[in-house]
Amino acid sequence: MFQSLSEKLENAFKKFKNKGKLTEADVKAGMREIKLALLEADVNFKVVKDFISAVSERAVGSAVLESLLPAQQIVKIVNEELTNLMGGSQAKLQISSKPPTVVMMVGLQGAGKTTHAGKLAGLYKKQGKRPLLVACDVYRPAAIKQLEIVGEKLDIPVFSLGDKESPVKIAEEAIKFANLKGYDMVFIDTAGRLHIDEELMGELQSIKEKTSPTEILLTIDAMIGQDAVTVAKTFNELLDITGVILTKLDGDTRGGAALSVKHVTGKPIKFIGTGEKLDMIEPFHPERMASRILGMGDVLSLIEKAEQAFDEKKAEELERKIRESTFTLDDYLEQFSQIKKMGSMDQIAAMMPGMKPGALKDAKIDEKAIARTEAIIKSMTKQEREKPDVINASRRKRIAAGSGTSVEEVNRLLRQFDQVRKLMKQFSDPKMMAKMRRGKMKIPF
Repeated sequence: MFQSLSEKLENAFKKFKNKGKLTEADVKAGMREIKLALLEADVNFKVVKDFISAVSERAVGSAVLESLLPAQQIVKIVNEELTNLMGGSQAKLQISSKPPTVVMMVGLQGAGKTTHAGKLAGLYKKQGKRPLLVACDVYRPAAIKQLEIVGEKLDIPVFSLGDKESPVKIAEEAIKFANLKGYDMVFIDTAGRLHIDEELMGELQSIKEKTSPTEILLTIDAMIGQDAVTVAKTFNELLDITGVILTKLDGDTRGGAALSVKHVTGKPIKFIGTGEKLDMIEPFHPERMASRILGMGDVLSLIEKAEQAFDEKKAEELERKIRESTFTLDDYLEQFSQIKKMGSMDQIAAMMPGMKPGALKDAKIDEKAIARTEAIIKSMTKQEREKPDVINASRRKRIAAGSGTSVEEVNRLLRQFDQVRKLMKQFSDPKMMAKMRRGKMKIPF
């Protein structure tokens, strides 16, 4: 996401960095480049105009022009104004003081509304909530079935009265059911249309009137660019939405929708969809996104992803095994699966300071290689996984046959594991660690 915009902004900043002191003419020329970068990123024209005006006003002040490092000052100003443009700070989902919290999902067909209703419910289930999904899309073929499949994968119940009952009635009954059964969050998946029409809006207004939702979240496909602003304005005028979920942000290298929606509607982006999997949803942090756009990284989000992926108890157990040199092939496989949970290498790289978005777009975690590694390890006996040294030539042939791989692949895995184990043994040596802390020995990789 934002790859194209990030590259163009970086080129614009070079105009400032190549100079010592800046003049107003230098600032004006640089602002022209930034303006073009934003317009090419599909940011709304009025938004661009207001943004450039705000940055220019601050950039031609004496604090910048007379600064020893004016280029850095301008990058700082752009970072702050980008943050303000996207909302300033994180806007959290409101939780009702009297359960259930009712979240009404609205948007056009194809924006990912049904999937993101499930993603949101799954996110709050992990936080200890008891969510209920409600199937109110009775028009789109298989929409109810799609929500039921999502609910089944997340182990979240779906309330449905089939496709013959009216969506307003279904929503009303769902709230009664949630109160009766003690569900503290209700996510209503409403019907979308290929375009905005009076019938759709009338139905949504009726659902809003009957259910008094705590939140009305508009789901927008980030890849529709300028049209996202029109969609957001219309839904906001008729429903008074409380926030936005931007989906398919991972597929949009421009990012114009993310930079336009808040400024145009006054309503914050609350969540972003970053991939197809049901756990690929993140709370939206304007300041972190601005840093990503400007190539400054997003260390806080990276840490949060790592914390979500790595189980604390397992981490403590792993530390003990490294210390005691009892690291097994089962532990080795577990580390692969935990890293995979963090997402693609490119997504991880985008959060690292100084790393350009898209720099590792071809460095994917090889799903097939992990599957083969898993098959090989699971074809071993318990003794072989705990003590790989017992695996002789005949055992290697058996493991290869059992996992559908070759003896060469089994050998390669065992060599890799042996290297990892030796490295961990070195780290468990107190003398070596003491040398490393004193800077007398380099880390052995």
